Amino acid sequence: MTDLLGLLQDFYREKLTMLLQHQAGARLVGQYDVNNTYQYIINREEAQLTWIAKAIEELGGTVTDAPEPARSARGKRADAAHAVIDEDGRDAQRFVDRWRPRVEAMTNARHAKMLRVVLGEVLEQKRFFEQALAGRTDLLGRRGESLGPSHGEVLPTRWIE
Repeated sequence: MTDLLGLLQDFYREKLTMLLQHQAGARLVGQYDVNNTYQYIINREEAQLTWIAKAIEELGGTVTDAPEPARSARGKRADAAHAVIDEDGRDAQRFVDRWRPRVEAMTNARHAKMLRVVLGEVLEQKRFFEQALAGRTDLLGRRGESLGPSHGEVLPTRWIE
């Protein structure tokens, strides 16, 4: 049981790090549709972390928070965004490569299934990143013809008065 708890805590820590990287990356990716995709990814990761945290708590463990990392990219805004998206895509594949063997070796079917779902969603994120790098903007679906193409960029921080 302690091996399972430790594995879940390690997975949680690494997934939390990915979430925090994506939050910081979203501030550097201004294109409207790609930024919306980052917001979708962040939302899914928050749900995944909730599942994993609940499993950890059921086993008598605790989870810890981490500070958001400082993330920067060089070059003009479009070049910086491209670098961030590329890095996030490569990180997603490395995460799956690192965790898939450990998840497949788990004997607890319930928790293994949960982590397999998370790994599948990480691969979906990787696909989003690859499509964004290819210039696609229909990452979360196609816009209606009456709406036309999206315009502009989002601000790196929310304006709160």
